[in-house]
Amino acid sequence: MVSFRLPFSEEDVRGLRLGESLSLSGRIYTARDAAHKRLAAPGEHPGMPDVTGGVLYHCGPVIVREDSGWRVTAAGPTTSIREEPYMPEVIRRYGIRAIIGKGGMGQGTLQACREYGCVYLHAVGGAAQVIAASIRRVTDVYMLEEFGAPEALWELEVEDFPVIVTMDSHGNSLHEQIRQASSARLNQLMETR
Repeated sequence: MVSFRLPFSEEDVRGLRLGESLSLSGRIYTARDAAHKRLAAPGEHPGMPDVTGGVLYHCGPVIVREDSGWRVTAAGPTTSIREEPYMPEVIRRYGIRAIIGKGGMGQGTLQACREYGCVYLHAVGGAAQVIAASIRRVTDVYMLEEFGAPEALWELEVEDFPVIVTMDSHGNSLHEQIRQASSARLNQLMETR
């Protein structure tokens, strides 16, 4: 496992390879449907954070208010493919260096990762409380009133956040490789019937 202190540089991202396990420490932003739609829309976006060069985590965390601020109790990844209509533009416009989620993304995002220097990082689904343990604190929240808690952009400080590179900046996708291998095997099995 390779440890990285965020933010990623483009050189860092271009050096990452498919299947590599990473441990991330630094700032990430949660972002779901409402945030991606807003970030991809033309024009200025008052109230949104500056995510330039950042890491977006496809997650609707469970966060409780405490006297000292906020505490994250669960923070598992959500299915990323829902953001495919917006992701290429968000990567291009903001120079996003990494996307964290589950399930992978489509060809548009893969092409944007190659063109602009971004990677897709897979976080383990079903481990929301384990992942929450790597979140040290909530440093800010944006669009809470407008979007609601699950859709708000939460700025999180993480330490030793575990992920695997499943789409790299060279046009390779582990998700696509598995899909093709599975399809070939299925066809092979069907032919023997």
